[in-house]
Amino acid sequence: MAEQSEENEKSEDPTQKRLDEALERGDVAKSQEVSTWFVLAGGTLMLMAFANSMGSTLKGTLAGLIANAHQIPTDGRGLLRLSSNIGVEVIAAVAIPILLVALFAIAGNVIQHRLVWSTESLKPKFSKISPAAGLKRLFSKIALLNFVKGILKIALLGTVMAMLLWPERSRLDTLVTLDVAAILPFTSIFALKMLGFVVVILAFIAAGDFFFQYRQWYEKQKMSLREIKEEFKQSEGDPMIKARIRRIRETRMRKRMMAAVPDASVVIMNPTHYAVALKYERGDNAPVCVAKGLDAIALKIREVAEAHDVPVVENPPLARALHATVEIDQEIPAEHYRAVAEVIGFVMRLRKGLRN
Repeated sequence: MAEQSEENEKSEDPTQKRLDEALERGDVAKSQEVSTWFVLAGGTLMLMAFANSMGSTLKGTLAGLIANAHQIPTDGRGLLRLSSNIGVEVIAAVAIPILLVALFAIAGNVIQHRLVWSTESLKPKFSKISPAAGLKRLFSKIALLNFVKGILKIALLGTVMAMLLWPERSRLDTLVTLDVAAILPFTSIFALKMLGFVVVILAFIAAGDFFFQYRQWYEKQKMSLREIKEEFKQSEGDPMIKARIRRIRETRMRKRMMAAVPDASVVIMNPTHYAVALKYERGDNAPVCVAKGLDAIALKIREVAEAHDVPVVENPPLARALHATVEIDQEIPAEHYRAVAEVIGFVMRLRKGLRN
C-alpha cells in the first residue's frame, strides 16, 4: 500500500510531452497582473506621445462646433450628419493610440506564453455551472491568496498616491480658484507623474505574480511515477510488447536461416559453440553467410546441415572470426577470403573425390 501511495503521489517534474499537452489544451501559466501592466504602461506611453495631438484635434473640432452652433441645422437629418462627422473626427484622433494599446494588451499575453489556438476552454463543463464547484473555487487557497494580493496591492498603491498628493495639498486647495486653462497643464503633468509611479510599482507586482502563477501551474503539471511509466509505455512502447515482437522476429529469422542451411556450400564450426553456414556459387564475388548461431542454434544448424549432406568443417578460429564479423545475407569480409577459399576448395575436392 505504501508503494502504491508513493507511485500515485505527484512528486515528479512533468515531462515535455505533458507540458506540450497542457499547452494544446490552453492550460498555460498566465498572470493577469502582467496583462494589466502592459495595458497600463501602453496607455501611459500613448498619453505621453499623443495627448497633445489628440487634444488639439478634439479642441479644434469642438471649437468649430461652438463657434458655428447657430448655423447647425436642427432637423433630424442635419443632426445625424453632425453626429457622424464628430464621430469620424473623434475616431480618427484616438484610433492610433487605441490600436497601439490593443497591441500592448496582446503583447502582455504573448510574452507569457506562445500563441495558443485551443477550443478546450469553450467546451461545456459541468464544473463551470456546478454550485458546489463554484463554492469550492470561491473558498479555495488560490482565491484567498488572490484576495490578500488584491488588498496588499490597493494598500501599496494607496500609500504611494497619498505620498504623491501630500506635498501638493496646498496647490490642490487653490485649483478651484483658477481658470480652467491654468488647471489643465497642472492636472495633466500630475496625472502622468502618478501614472508613471503606478507603472513602476505594478511592474514589480506583475513580475512577482507571474513567477507565483508559473510555479502554481508547474506544480499542477507534476506527475506521479505511475503516470510517467504509462507515458513511457505510450511513447516508447510497452516493454513486454517490444520483447514479444523481438522474440517473434528472432523466431522468424531462425526459421529463415534453417531453411537456407540445406542450400549452403559449407558449415564452419567451433564444435559446439559457433556455426556459420556459407553459400558460394560460381560467378559470385565472395561466399555469402546464410545462417549463423551460438550454442543451441549452432548445434541445430549442424543437425540440419548433416541431414541434407552439407559438409561441416571444424575450424574454431575461423568460425569465431566469421561469426563476429559477418551478418546474414552479407558477403564475408576480404580478410577472410583466403581462409574460406581453402575450406571451400577442400570441400569441392572432397566432393569430386566422392563422385569419382
